[in-house]
Amino acid sequence: MQLVVRPFVRVCLALVCAVAAGLLAAPRARAEAPGEGDGGGGLVREEVSFRGGGGLVLHGTVLAAPGARDNRPGIVLVGGSGPGPRQEYRQEAEAFARAGITTLVYDKRTAGYSVTHRDFGVLAEDALGGVGLLRQWKGVDPHQVGLWGFSEGAWAAPLAASRSSDVAFVITIGGSGYDALRTQTWNLTTHLLHRGAGASFTGVVAGPAAQLLEATGKFPGADYDAAQVLRRLHRTPVLALWGAHDVQVPPAESARVFQQALGRAGNPHAVIRFVPGGAHNGHRTSDGFDRLGGPLFHGKPLGELAPGYGETMTSWVRAVAAGHPPVSAVAPAPPQMASSTPVPGDAWYAWLVPLLLLVGFAGYPVGAVLRRGPVVRPVRWLAGLGLVAVVGAVVCPFAVYVVGDGAAVPGVWGRPVVWLAVQLVGVAVIVAGVAAVVAVWRRREWGGGAWLRPAPVLLAGVGFVPWAVWWGLFRV
Repeated sequence: MQLVVRPFVRVCLALVCAVAAGLLAAPRARAEAPGEGDGGGGLVREEVSFRGGGGLVLHGTVLAAPGARDNRPGIVLVGGSGPGPRQEYRQEAEAFARAGITTLVYDKRTAGYSVTHRDFGVLAEDALGGVGLLRQWKGVDPHQVGLWGFSEGAWAAPLAASRSSDVAFVITIGGSGYDALRTQTWNLTTHLLHRGAGASFTGVVAGPAAQLLEATGKFPGADYDAAQVLRRLHRTPVLALWGAHDVQVPPAESARVFQQALGRAGNPHAVIRFVPGGAHNGHRTSDGFDRLGGPLFHGKPLGELAPGYGETMTSWVRAVAAGHPPVSAVAPAPPQMASSTPVPGDAWYAWLVPLLLLVGFAGYPVGAVLRRGPVVRPVRWLAGLGLVAVVGAVVCPFAVYVVGDGAAVPGVWGRPVVWLAVQLVGVAVIVAGVAAVVAVWRRREWGGGAWLRPAPVLLAGVGFVPWAVWWGLFRV
């Protein structure tokens, strides 16, 4: 049964996720004059194209300060999750370029990248394609081209560096030390807590709902091991940064993972620091959930670069390029909003049990269609309420992963109204179950075959109790 049903369940859940989320082409000839084009800023910009993973052509912009010296360092900016157009990282690109670091910022791929599928290895190859472009760029020292990776890019950039000696250094901002599912679970938990959700609901999102996603094997990038990749960076200088108010990845825990992994690698040039007043992206924030100042992106402010953030990165790159990479150092971590929760693997019961409950509860209405056996009203109520409770209990927290924390706005006692309704239905299932057992017991005229109809429903009612307790349906 498991060999047949499990692929079917995986496909169904993947569909729910989807509904609810030479080697290098020559640079284009035109170069903008200082002060011309997007943002101006007295920088020279050239539109370029290059080949990334699988030969896909990617488009970007190379920025440099006018009259910059020869043998200058270069850096490729690797964006975070989502469509990631280059405009989102304009402030960082300009900060590097003004500091004399030739910078490539490019539009993220859309082919082979979606809500339900992403390959960090392919993203790493995209980054290496950009490194290859800058290594051939006039005035750039080919031995001093590195990578900057933000959020998801902070997974791809170290992976790219572990695959090629062409990467001279790595900077990460907002990189998680954990896999994608544990990281996203923490992200959603912190945002739900910020919106006023209580432990009765966040515990379900971070616990059994996350286990269900893990069991499907369909959560994108859930098998990525950040620590394993970092342990391959034996001598590549690394500057790992987190905003002091990062609420999208666990900053203190991630910094500890980076420190331990790079320490085990024997990397003598691993610097770990935190950006005061910085959000997940290193931009200004008051609490991690807002952005202060800066240009608008999709109608929302990106926030200005936090004070000292740009200087921290550019001075570190200059030191590396000068042949004096800073020695390993770890700054004290600021308080973290909440602890992350490990997601158990191989939790086959996470999908099998609710599936069996649904089959059991559905047995009674199916029997009614086939006109087999007498109809008992309490059993009918048990079947209907059981179906509603199981579906609602799974879909409500599951929707948070698909739509985001906005799908579960706390309304009553720190929980979404829909979740409270599901909890009440769960209590009703217990009451209906007791009534169904009593009603069946009182019917003395049951023949041997007649028991076949209520039996699956009654068994599902019994199994519903421990499952509902584990799922958190009765948490106060």
